[in-house]
Amino acid sequence: MVFGFFKGEFIDVISWLDDTRDTMVWRFERHDNAIKYGAKLTVREGQAAVFINEGQLADVFGPGLYELQTNNMPIMTTLQHWDHLFQSPFKCEIYFVNTTRFNDLKWGTQNPIMCRDPEFGPVRIRAFGTYSMRVTDPGVFLKEIVGTDGEFTSDEVTNQIRNIILQQMSQVLAKSGIPVLDMAANTMDLAKIVSTAIAPQIAAYGLALPEFYIENVSLPDEVEKVLDKRTSMGIAGDLNKYMQFNAAESMAQPGSAMGATMGAAMGAGMGFGMGANAGPWGANAAPPPPPPPAARVWHVADNGATKGPFSDADLATMAASGALTRTTQVWTPGQDAWKAAADTELARLFAMVPPPPPPPGQ
Repeated sequence: MVFGFFKGEFIDVISWLDDTRDTMVWRFERHDNAIKYGAKLTVREGQAAVFINEGQLADVFGPGLYELQTNNMPIMTTLQHWDHLFQSPFKCEIYFVNTTRFNDLKWGTQNPIMCRDPEFGPVRIRAFGTYSMRVTDPGVFLKEIVGTDGEFTSDEVTNQIRNIILQQMSQVLAKSGIPVLDMAANTMDLAKIVSTAIAPQIAAYGLALPEFYIENVSLPDEVEKVLDKRTSMGIAGDLNKYMQFNAAESMAQPGSAMGATMGAAMGAGMGFGMGANAGPWGANAAPPPPPPPAARVWHVADNGATKGPFSDADLATMAASGALTRTTQVWTPGQDAWKAAADTELARLFAMVPPPPPPPGQ
């Protein structure tokens, strides 16, 4: 930082060079020296000079080279009750304000934000990103934030900015209704909503956020692990086929432990099969008996409706109770039409059923 003055004399050169990259406000040190009438004020691009007279905000100068006189300091002239012929040295405080952008400032949710997701229900999510900041109204910024600090850095205001961001971010995420899995595709829209919502609060401090980014929205670690498992199951598809594929792939790897184990198991199985089929002299054993035929089922016609299917045992019980008679119409798969029970294989059931009893009195 460079300032021009000669100790014990009037100050005639006022300027500021900053190489710290984080200083937002710097107070020009007068060391109790008065400022010479007609002194040179240099305000570089990205700076503003604010004059404070006895604690009151006076004139604000943008970039340029100025010769301090009554004609370009109207507020100071009014506060000091100067006339147009005033040419005496004067005292006031001068603050240089950095109006360039302060970039790559970080923000993030210290605590998770509770949201209601349409798919997962209540979930806790986190978010973080970056933003840039710059002073738009040096006078307001000096009054609302800086006060009487001789030097003010960006770190002293970023905490307050982050609190404002997180407050609005919590409300926006909770009310958005966007599913958690779709938030990554909507971070740009969410960032615009948050930036618009906080703009009035930031402007009240004489600041603006030219850029605001949401870099990531994430779930808690334990929820992400469950989601990863669910995704893996979806990718695997049929688990049986997936396991068979893994086993086959392992067997294809030369020298792999899985391949050796599977090979040994297959070899043992083949040896057991050959041993079981070989007789004492190497002859093949008799083939196993064929499986029993499937049981026949029957359908019964009853007043124009079809009942069943019934097994042979079911029809035997019905024949014994009289629910199935010789004239009952029945059908079974392979039969070309409905037939009376006595004209089918069921005729055997009626051989065990006694005929109707004789009438009374006989």
